[in-house]
Amino acid sequence: MAKVFSRLSLIACLAFSAPAFAQEETGDTVAPEDQLAVGQEAQDDTPQIGQTYIKEEIGDWELRCVRTDNPDEDPCQLYQLLKEEDGNPISEISLFRLPEGSKLPAGATIIVPLETLLTGALGISIDGAKPKSYPYSFCNKVGCYARIGLTEEDIAAYKRGAQATVMLRPFKAPDQVVTSIMSLSGFTAGYDKVTLTQQ
Repeated sequence: MAKVFSRLSLIACLAFSAPAFAQEETGDTVAPEDQLAVGQEAQDDTPQIGQTYIKEEIGDWELRCVRTDNPDEDPCQLYQLLKEEDGNPISEISLFRLPEGSKLPAGATIIVPLETLLTGALGISIDGAKPKSYPYSFCNKVGCYARIGLTEEDIAAYKRGAQATVMLRPFKAPDQVVTSIMSLSGFTAGYDKVTLTQQ
């Protein structure tokens, strides 16, 4: 028992003497309280005004909103990152509502990679139906943008469908078509929560 006690005492002495030994080596004197971590108040994760945040995940969609001074009226869009068959991200879509009285109920912005063939329009086919084509509007360092209008019939088809195929042509291989899948799981519930009025 005495040997065990002596061994524990030695360990305790080494533990307490280590800081002092370090001080002797450097010649610095460190107050005991300076070696202790003081708890900090946890960071507030609440989005700041003007900041984009994910309010909810609905099926394969995200409801992305922008914080305003009235959180109950934050404008929101439906967002989805689109991937190739091998799982690599290739494009993204953000869907918004248009003002009441507009000719169209909604629109969307689809961003595709740079070096996409701009003269080859973006194609979208729902559940294998004949695709619709949309022109590209502009490119910047993020990618190339297609700003598309969605009719009531388009919205109804998205709600009924299982998935849409988004098609584009690379600039370096214009004879090839690169496809990505846009899941429509959760679209109906998500669309009903989109509040953004695009100006």
